[in-house]
Amino acid sequence: MHTGDGTGYSLTIKKHYASETQKRKDKVKEYSGTKAFVYSFKLMDIQSKMYVAFGMSLKSEKEAFDRAMEMLKQIDVEIQSVRLDKYYSSPSYVDRFGKAKVYVIPRKNATLRGSWKWKDTMKEFVENTIPFLEQYYLRNNSESGFSVDKRWFGWQVVQKRDDRIGTALTCTGVWHNLMNLYPT
Repeated sequence: MHTGDGTGYSLTIKKHYASETQKRKDKVKEYSGTKAFVYSFKLMDIQSKMYVAFGMSLKSEKEAFDRAMEMLKQIDVEIQSVRLDKYYSSPSYVDRFGKAKVYVIPRKNATLRGSWKWKDTMKEFVENTIPFLEQYYLRNNSESGFSVDKRWFGWQVVQKRDDRIGTALTCTGVWHNLMNLYPT
């Protein structure tokens, strides 16, 4: 069982990811006007609370997701089920997980156009809503993982060079996993 989600880290003290997200009503995820945020997507194993794949991007959360999926291919981990938020509620994201069961809540304008996997996911949501939502809301593990990371390591990445920003976020993921291996 896995859960995945994206978040942003501030690269400048003048803008805070959470408050900017509220101002723009989640459109900050697509905003690429200035280099103010770094986007991170992490895929977490629910039982161990450890990250199995992660990606970062200075452009978009989608690009961070794509990089995490590339990492997942390289390490050859088999995903049996995954929970994703509404940002990933579309046939193209659902199809990326192959045979794995995907739990997403459909957007307001969702249609049944798309693959059979998408149609089956939407059918499962409608016919077995309560069990589906019980599984979906296990994704709160991603939110709490991000919250812990940001309390431990801060909401800001203080590096300026792109390669060092990536290294800082990778270190955050590694430290997260180490802390879960050896809890205090």
